[in-house]
Amino acid sequence: MRIPELIALKRDGKELDDEQISFLIESISTNKMQPEQIGAFLMATYIQGMSTKETTKLTESMRDSGIKFEWENKQNTVDKHSTGGVGDKISIPLAPVLASLGLKVPMIAGRGLEHTGGTIDKLESIKGFKTKLNPEEIIKIVNKIGCVITTQTEEMIPADRILYAIRDLTSTVASLPLITASIISKKAAEGISSLVLDVKVGSAAFMKDIDSASELAKSMVKTGNEMGIKTTALLTEMNNPLGFMSGNALEIIESIQLLKGDGPGDCRELIIAQGTQLLLSSGLETSEDKAKTKIKNNLKNGSALNKFKQMIVAQGVEEKFAEKICNEPRELIKSCRYNSQLFLEESGYISSIDAMEIAQFILDNGGGRTFMEQSINHNIGVELHVKRGDFYDKKKPWATIYYDDEIDVLKQLKNCVNISQTAIQKKDRILRKIT
Repeated sequence: MRIPELIALKRDGKELDDEQISFLIESISTNKMQPEQIGAFLMATYIQGMSTKETTKLTESMRDSGIKFEWENKQNTVDKHSTGGVGDKISIPLAPVLASLGLKVPMIAGRGLEHTGGTIDKLESIKGFKTKLNPEEIIKIVNKIGCVITTQTEEMIPADRILYAIRDLTSTVASLPLITASIISKKAAEGISSLVLDVKVGSAAFMKDIDSASELAKSMVKTGNEMGIKTTALLTEMNNPLGFMSGNALEIIESIQLLKGDGPGDCRELIIAQGTQLLLSSGLETSEDKAKTKIKNNLKNGSALNKFKQMIVAQGVEEKFAEKICNEPRELIKSCRYNSQLFLEESGYISSIDAMEIAQFILDNGGGRTFMEQSINHNIGVELHVKRGDFYDKKKPWATIYYDDEIDVLKQLKNCVNISQTAIQKKDRILRKIT
């Protein structure tokens, strides 16, 4: 087989067979395919798309390009993936609560880029937390603690790392088969039996409308199931920030609050929904009501928080410091130089809080990155004191912002909140379920 001929086939809208796709991915992962050829293949795929059969084979080939984890009790090994949003810290409390209930969670997470925060960046706001683990360390921690949250290892999915970098350079990121293969191949390499996907929908999400989000969700669910992973997707709203806190250190604070049975209701809603789905699909629980009750109980009784503490200690955090932040999580922003309270000029009902505006504030002031090698300031963030639908009293602040350099905070966030004089109906975060 010749690479130019295979690129031409996809360029002309032909379906590639299993052998041809395997050859292409092997060529990519072994550096036998030139960057120009990879870019051409990606653009051809972006324009022509792929069939379900092609997408599944592409995903399998990417998974097989590196190491794959195997677990003694695969049935109880699960994970989740979110397409990313503002204030989306759900992975951080979800992994330990699932571990406290007997599931194994070998979570491979990512860093933030542009307005979307990354789970790894949030965890790195904890002094000493080690996010880069080798396969042996991952296996040891999962078997001992029940959960780990780490970055993709050098040995995992080398084809994906190469493809992802070139997708970004060639404006082919938004291709459904390429998104599907990238996400599902990493989860398949974890050796999991069940997966729940959180596909964000809205102005601050990758997918802006429910139709495009549904299309992506269906592609990932179908491919995941084709590969033997019980896969479910939840479509969730991302016009307004999730929770009260946005920003790396602040989201760890809120995660710890949630692990204590407190924290915002919309975050608890997603933890319970995603956790319930994984308890059911793994077979560890057969009743939805019982699954929800178990999750709620372990968030309140300290079991989930204890698993979190065990996990961060296993990943390098000094035990006394782990104990301290679990008891006093605001210790994490103690080094922040400034905080300011923001007020609105009139009272009324909060009709919307622009998640994208908050994300842009964090990004502009060093709390996010525009390229992957860029360092970030974990202190930068916004703590809301109201949610959509709440009544706001102008005598009280609607938000507190945290920052390390002198800035005009009022100017940056003045158009973030909209007020209504009539009551606003509060809505659930979960819009649709796809199985």
